[in-house]
Amino acid sequence: MKKELWFGFTLMGIILLTVAIFMPWANMTNGHLGLLMLGLVVVAIMLGFPTAFTLMGMGMIFTFFAYWSANAGHSEKAASLTLDLMVQKAFGVMSNDVLISIPLFVFMGYLVERANLIEKLFKSLHLALARIPGSLAVATVFTCAVFATATGIVGAVVTLMGLLALPAMLKAGYDIKLSAGSITAGGCLGILIPPSVMLIVYGATAGVSVVQLYAGAFFPGIMLALLYIGYIMVVAKWKPHLAPPLTEEQRFVPLPPHAQALSPSSATRALPALLGALKGSANANIPTRTLLRELSLLLAPAVIWFGLMGLTWHAITNPDEAQDTTGLQVMGQADTSASSLKAPVAEGVALPPGAEGVKEPAADGVKEPPQAGGLSEPPGAVKEPPGAVKEPPGAVAESPGAVREPPQGVAEPPGAVREPPQGVAEPPGAVREPPQGVSEPPGAVREPPGAVREPPGAVSEPPGAVKEPPGSVQEPPGAVKEPPSGVAEPAGVTKAPASSADKAAAAAAEAKAHARTPAPDGFWITFAVGTVFLAVLYAMFTFARLEIFKMLLSSFFPLAVLILAVLGTIVFGLATPTEAAAIGSLGGFMLAAVYLAIAKGGDNTKRILKTWIPLWLIFLVSVVWFLLLKFEVHSTPVPLWVGWISMAAIAFWCVMAMIQVNLTPMVRESTFLTAKTSAMVCWLFVGSSIFSAAFALLGGQEIIERWVLSMNLTPLQFMLLSQFIIFILGWPLEWTEIIVIFMPIFIPLLPHFNIDPLFFGLLVALNLQTAFLSPPVAMAAFYLKGVAPKHVTLNQIFAGMMPFMAIQVLALFLLYVFPQIGLWLPSVLYK
Repeated sequence: MKKELWFGFTLMGIILLTVAIFMPWANMTNGHLGLLMLGLVVVAIMLGFPTAFTLMGMGMIFTFFAYWSANAGHSEKAASLTLDLMVQKAFGVMSNDVLISIPLFVFMGYLVERANLIEKLFKSLHLALARIPGSLAVATVFTCAVFATATGIVGAVVTLMGLLALPAMLKAGYDIKLSAGSITAGGCLGILIPPSVMLIVYGATAGVSVVQLYAGAFFPGIMLALLYIGYIMVVAKWKPHLAPPLTEEQRFVPLPPHAQALSPSSATRALPALLGALKGSANANIPTRTLLRELSLLLAPAVIWFGLMGLTWHAITNPDEAQDTTGLQVMGQADTSASSLKAPVAEGVALPPGAEGVKEPAADGVKEPPQAGGLSEPPGAVKEPPGAVKEPPGAVAESPGAVREPPQGVAEPPGAVREPPQGVAEPPGAVREPPQGVSEPPGAVREPPGAVREPPGAVSEPPGAVKEPPGSVQEPPGAVKEPPSGVAEPAGVTKAPASSADKAAAAAAEAKAHARTPAPDGFWITFAVGTVFLAVLYAMFTFARLEIFKMLLSSFFPLAVLILAVLGTIVFGLATPTEAAAIGSLGGFMLAAVYLAIAKGGDNTKRILKTWIPLWLIFLVSVVWFLLLKFEVHSTPVPLWVGWISMAAIAFWCVMAMIQVNLTPMVRESTFLTAKTSAMVCWLFVGSSIFSAAFALLGGQEIIERWVLSMNLTPLQFMLLSQFIIFILGWPLEWTEIIVIFMPIFIPLLPHFNIDPLFFGLLVALNLQTAFLSPPVAMAAFYLKGVAPKHVTLNQIFAGMMPFMAIQVLALFLLYVFPQIGLWLPSVLYK
């Protein structure tokens, strides 16, 4: 029997022996049944039974026991309740919107995997990193990280890199253990670096935002990849025989004819040579079109850098539109409470300095208080004589004898104190006109003595004056007019005349409101560092490096753009994870189509691209418009018809691409594999939900909580205990079983120890890297063994993975000691 099987059977024996010794068989309770179920599930999974159906089967059996004991041995009722629980849990899982993103991300991964770009990616990164110690292993980890992030499929990445990178490293004299460890450790990064299916599963299980998990896992994933690369470089520098440097012949990059004509030596800088050739003296046999194409490719990094920094500067310096609602009060509300009278309204009225103004009600007319039924005439009030000034057209009709309000006037709040019979009292807090306020215009008709006065702020029209349209108020001569950019006064509010000092202050305040806020120091530091790096890059840009850059443009950058597009839309709130997954699926489809078109070569590729580019440009109109709107470059939303045209263009392109480059077999196979993988994950969720419900129903969760709390652990001790248990569970189980079985046990304990579930999830995600690297169920090792040469043994692969497992423990320690590695980005983006 193999050593791996001995190890697995030994672990199973330890689990069964522990259950047999510590289980109180003479005094069994439902809680002990729950613990027995947990142990039997682990053993059954280690024996090779399907995880999802093992969870469902064990869950239903023990749920039946729980209901049977609770209903005094009534079998029919217990069976009915068990089936009801199964249906409810299955329906609850299937109605989870977060799970929709899983098949979309998986579909994107299968399409990218079949685009046949991993070979170009590895070769270009290998040449770009040729001068770094252990360059082949570093390029392998880099390629695995990028490709695993784009696909999220560990088995596919490890298998492809085993076919591509392992023979190249062995041929270059690399150590078998270092080579195997680099491939297996790098291939597992895809389950940590977003977009990761594992984070979606944890978020759905623990009830944590997937968006925040993606933002939090970004820097820990990069940290772990850099630790891998740092270890390889140290080993290659310390023991060069384990990772010999590349020879000059292996680093040689052939140049095209025009580059050979412009480059008399290998150290010739590309930018000065191309700019000098455009002058006409050095481009004897080189077409200007070729020179412009090479120059545009060379200047692309600078254009992209300065363009992104310009959009970032525009976004962070854009002034915030703040509205001052100090002293504003909503009038005419039915609720007489102070909170309702002081509720701010979105668009307020600017009042004179020092005035405690009254906020006009909404423009839908004056509403009488519900309990008032209209203001009745005070006793002894004198009605208006014939010829008195009438209410303007459009005024609100009130009950007979009631005092009429002007259009959009100020209604008295409920409960306001009325004046004696000779007039109507002003509402509390109303602004009285200053002594130098607006006087009556010449020729205005004054009301006879004893007539009912208009409320404060109402403007009376002189007889014979031309009436304004309904709802508008004509300003009398001498009234202070608003500046063109100011906020117009609503009807019924009269402004006090402003002095020249007030006008200057208002103009200064308006200019200050529209002035841009200064950019933070961090922006300028980033801009300066990036610009210096760009200058150094162009100083080192020879024609050989230009050819490597062109190789990266066709292999690395498309994947990088796809990953950043998916992550950027999620992290910056432009799309939900499901919408971003749809974007990723479209991007994977486009990558596969483009690489199949390039594979045709020659005139066929040019002809195909000429028919595709116009449709892409139509689609990009709405995309660029939307991005400029989000960056607040302009404020006009994308018209609906533009969106429909863009969707029609991209749909027509998809159909055309399926026909022109024969994408149908690839899409069919990817769809089948996506359905298979998604069904497995969804059934796993159903089984996990049923198992968790049965475990809680039996009281197993309560027993574990009482046991943990009885130890009086500190938060640090609990974190060490939980992470150690997860690390040990990574030996016999995969990450899926650990999350769906054991996370529902740990999550309810977090509030007692005041631990953030987001931070706990990041630690778990980093810790679960061990599930793919720890024997006996180290799936990455078996993936690599299936494609490795015969002389590479499984024990050598396991031995090569051990240093990388130690690095994972170090990364876990760093994340716990410095939690801002994972929590800084979510705290900045989602305050």
